[in-house]
Amino acid sequence: MAYAFVMDVPAPIEFYDALHAEIGRRTGGGVDGMLVHVGRATRDGFQITEIWESKELCDRYNAEVVDPALALLSGGQAPPGEPAMEEFEPRGLIVPAAHVVV
Repeated sequence: MAYAFVMDVPAPIEFYDALHAEIGRRTGGGVDGMLVHVGRATRDGFQITEIWESKELCDRYNAEVVDPALALLSGGQAPPGEPAMEEFEPRGLIVPAAHVVV
């Protein structure tokens, strides 16, 4: 079953940009199971929306790629505010150029 979330992060968009670049260096842009990733600036920081083939693939990616990249960029310090995350089951996802239909 597909898995998705929206996460609001109370940190500067520049932190998102640095994290996104570091993750790109670590993965070369290939991420097993990720269907969609969108980041955007918000009034209070940034927001990430992702859609995955499964929650298990998302959890593995976070443990193996995102968490180490976050630790590197933050110097092991906890973020100033806790992200707010809403999980959901995506419906009607179509990405024609990638031949994805969920």
